[in-house]
Amino acid sequence: MRTIKHLVLIFSLAVFVCSCKDENKDTSTATSNSDSQVESTERTGQAFIEDDESTTVLSIAMGSKDHTTLVAAVQAAQLENALVNAGPLMVFAPTNEAFAALPEGTVENLLKPENKDALANILKYHVTPGNYSKDFLKKFKKLGQANNDYVKVEVVDGEPMIGGANILASIKAGNGIVHVIDKVLLPPTE
Repeated sequence: MRTIKHLVLIFSLAVFVCSCKDENKDTSTATSNSDSQVESTERTGQAFIEDDESTTVLSIAMGSKDHTTLVAAVQAAQLENALVNAGPLMVFAPTNEAFAALPEGTVENLLKPENKDALANILKYHVTPGNYSKDFLKKFKKLGQANNDYVKVEVVDGEPMIGGANILASIKAGNGIVHVIDKVLLPPTE
């Protein structure tokens, strides 16, 4: 009889503890559901953590005076978080001069909010999964880009050219590598 009383007591205690845990879960779920319904204009994600000291392909571009147009384009397309992911990511980063070589008004037009998707497609055409050195790129004929297109790789005078662009410099990052290029890569049109 005493064993049955102990089992009933333990069972009752277990039910009480479990019901308390469930009650807390319900409260936290309700709180998080109501929080997610509130729209925020604040940009969030890994790219916006101020104390993050790791060098990423995004932080390299942001720290370069020669890539201010690229950074403005990344911000307009809201792709910052994609460029701080674990990777590895290989970014072909056109210089300001490369953007300036596009037909007049092209950059300004792409930076408009209504052209965000077209801009994102162009920028994703500059990103490849991987972390390949300039010399290793010579082994490829094409690279699969983040926008699901392919960019041609050629070797001219012993140097790799990506979509007709020369690689001017290569900078290693914690999540990949940035290859500075002298031309904006434009995805193939259908």
